[in-house]
Amino acid sequence: MHDLTGRTVLLTGASKGIGAATAEALGAAGANVVAHYGGDRAGAEAATAAIPAERALLVQADLADLAAVRSMWERAVAWRGRVDVLVNNAAVMLDSPLAATDAVWDDAWERSLDVNVKGPAALLRAATRHHLEHGGGVIVTLSSWAAQRGAGNPDLIAYSGSKAAIKAATQTIARAHAADGVLAYVVAPGVVRTQMSEVSARRTGGEEALTASLAMREWVPPSELADLVTYLATGRCRHLTGATLDVNGASYVR
Repeated sequence: MHDLTGRTVLLTGASKGIGAATAEALGAAGANVVAHYGGDRAGAEAATAAIPAERALLVQADLADLAAVRSMWERAVAWRGRVDVLVNNAAVMLDSPLAATDAVWDDAWERSLDVNVKGPAALLRAATRHHLEHGGGVIVTLSSWAAQRGAGNPDLIAYSGSKAAIKAATQTIARAHAADGVLAYVVAPGVVRTQMSEVSARRTGGEEALTASLAMREWVPPSELADLVTYLATGRCRHLTGATLDVNGASYVR
């Protein structure tokens, strides 16, 4: 349904969850996929296994290390001479309870801001400058419904704050460079069937209770988000730039 033949996509967090499903979908659409991973190379290899070797490049980087992030971007550009699409997907979800010690609180905020904001923002900056030089391009940022309504679990205050920050940064680029052909979209998932969400659910009453609170009584399949991201990567819906696309099965309607 979506044709990305000849287009090069840098996808962060490709080793599991939404990222793994998106890597598969991008590859199936014909894209050249630069699949980033933090520590799980095996996961990234599995996610890109169906993509012909000449269309897949695996790159490792700690998003908290800005030098490594910038080096990854340079490798991605050098591979095909251009990056047409950036998908900022990778993130961490760390507990930052109000009642925690100062050390725990500070560490959770520092890591959340480093991985969920500063690293992705560095890529956002690099992609915008690159797109401006090449007549346009696409940026897709994975945020969260927690960035819109606040986290349901107050222990995830650092996570929700970081997701709101990268959302606002992406929308700023959309507004500033819409006339330049830089299309920037935000995708805000609700409860997605990922390992990260499963761990979070166990901390807050269990999966059964969480599922019962959802309008559809089911979690969002990663494949649905992968299909949406792949569509956005085509750049076909130009006037959707700047939008936040809620994917939560009507559990949160704005």
